Amino acid sequence: MKPKTADSAMQPTTLPHPQDADYEDLLSLWADLESGLAMVLGNPLIIPDFERKLRQYDRWMQDLLRQDTDTGLYLLFQLATNASVGYSALHALVSAVICHLTAAELQLPREERDSLVLAAMTMNIAMTRLQDELAAQAEKPNPQQQASIQAHAFSGRLMLIDVGVEDSLWVNVVAAHHDVLPLAEGELMQWAPVDRLAHILRTVDRYAAMISPRKTRAGRTATESVRSIMAAANGPSGTRDPVGFALVRATGLCPPGTYVRMDNGDVAVVLRRSATPNHPLVATVLNRAGDTLSPPRLHRTATSSPLIQAALTQDAIKIRINHQSLLRQGIQADKTA
Repeated sequence: MKPKTADSAMQPTTLPHPQDADYEDLLSLWADLESGLAMVLGNPLIIPDFERKLRQYDRWMQDLLRQDTDTGLYLLFQLATNASVGYSALHALVSAVICHLTAAELQLPREERDSLVLAAMTMNIAMTRLQDELAAQAEKPNPQQQASIQAHAFSGRLMLIDVGVEDSLWVNVVAAHHDVLPLAEGELMQWAPVDRLAHILRTVDRYAAMISPRKTRAGRTATESVRSIMAAANGPSGTRDPVGFALVRATGLCPPGTYVRMDNGDVAVVLRRSATPNHPLVATVLNRAGDTLSPPRLHRTATSSPLIQAALTQDAIKIRINHQSLLRQGIQADKTA
């Protein structure tokens, strides 16, 4: 990834229409956003107008998602499930995108959505370099690292105040994003805003962490990650946590950019969401015998069989995928649906 300064990363970006842009162009736009965010998160104490810059990154992210959400999710999930270096900024960006989409599903007020997304971008600001180290190291955290992990939420709040962030909801959500509060049925929207947003961020943080690989393990599948956060949130009382359901409605049970096995044995990559979270548009890339399909075959699981049987991890796919071609086919199929 090409190096950027914080100022150069903030220059206005011309966004090509997805149908006219190459996969590499679109990937570059998201990668530029990630690298600029990494620069700011890695050096917060020397960044002038820190809060203004973070709000600019948020607007940049929203522009990319407004242009084509499915393409953005496809590229981000490809990045998230492949990368094990530069983990912290990518995790922040993936979490911010999912928080943005989940906030819309939950119909949060605009000011809550803004504070939530900015908290997602900065929740680990007190351990940016440490988080990158932990993603790449094979050993468990040593005592000094463990102490930094335990303190990072409160330390992050203090750091954000030091760099001039005046949004109290933003900084308090960062401080509370690892707090666990018992959730009764229908209670989430009755909570104080800081508790509500901290709970949403904690859920999204865990989901985004589980799908991402580490030196010590592969990433989990999206469906495994969803089931894990729902089981943890629902708890022994069986309370239905609306955040997990909103997350699935927003991104899909198997989001764009993830791989799935169909119930006829074929393997496909998810291209675009549909109105039903578990019935996306997919492109079949391998048949049941393991032979590569060239070109891949587009299939709408919402209208006919085969259906998705199981999600797959990134490392289960051993063939080269022409993502540029698949993205274009998916966009065209969506336009003609």
